[in-house]
Amino acid sequence: MGGFLIALIVVVVVFLMMGVRVVRQGYVYTIERLGKYTLAATPGLHLIIPFVDRVGQKVNMMEQVLDIPGQEIITKDNAMVGVDAVVFFQVLDAGKAAYEVANLYNAIMALTTTNLRTVMGSMDLDETLSKRDEINARLLSVIDHATSPWGVKITRIEIKDIRPPLDISNAMARQMKAEREKRAEILEAEGRRASEILRAEGEKQAQILSAEGRREAAYRDAEAREREAEAEAKATQMVSDAIAASGNQAINYFIAQEYTKAVGKFATSPNAKTILFPVEATQLIGSLGGIGELVKDALGPDGPQSPPRAPQASRRPVTPQPTVPPSGGQ
Repeated sequence: MGGFLIALIVVVVVFLMMGVRVVRQGYVYTIERLGKYTLAATPGLHLIIPFVDRVGQKVNMMEQVLDIPGQEIITKDNAMVGVDAVVFFQVLDAGKAAYEVANLYNAIMALTTTNLRTVMGSMDLDETLSKRDEINARLLSVIDHATSPWGVKITRIEIKDIRPPLDISNAMARQMKAEREKRAEILEAEGRRASEILRAEGEKQAQILSAEGRREAAYRDAEAREREAEAEAKATQMVSDAIAASGNQAINYFIAQEYTKAVGKFATSPNAKTILFPVEATQLIGSLGGIGELVKDALGPDGPQSPPRAPQASRRPVTPQPTVPPSGGQ
């Protein structure tokens, strides 16, 4: 009797242990009763009927990442490119994900691969390289609509890499280099153009300032000549008045003054070794006498009296002696 009770207790404990299920966070367990889906067990503690209920599938409800292997795709312009992609999805309905599709991961991968070929095959190579966002958006729209009956939400699809053929890559590199050289030449040409414009502006301003300087200098020169002419006219007027007042004596004074200046220039000339007077010395003495007469007239009768002069000797004409040049041997 005691052994039967112990066996019964053991059976009850084992039965209870088989009926207790703990669901982890982030997962949902499908419960099948006699092979039929009846319940989606959320995270926590659940009791099921042993031998009647069982856990069908453990569905991951977190967002997952599915890596799409590289695909060789022919574009619209018959260029072969290699493409890698990645899909982000999340299961929203565990029952549909478990029982509407046999293998969820393979189904999403196959669906993404076929639509990737369709979308990129309808575009040129340049479009596939420059319109990744458009490709991602079109794939997301198509695949999310196709997987909605499976209880799956496609959150994002990204193209990881697009690999054009080697010859096309080399051509693209040459094109890029040529484009950059073109831009550099354009920038250099614009720089030279700006430099020439600035240089021309500078030369223009310099010429304007130079012309203004010449105009100002010419104005000053004209003004100076005008002042000089006025002074010359005034001096000429004064000389005319003096001649009119004094007669020949004033003329003799001016002639003697100019003659004296000319002789002084001969004396101070560095190249003058011998001074030859082309006129008689008595003419100079006569001019000096004229100067004395002018001074005497200017002082008047009340001026200082000079002592009586001795009687002058009779003047005798002086015959100029010929100048014999020194011989080279002396």
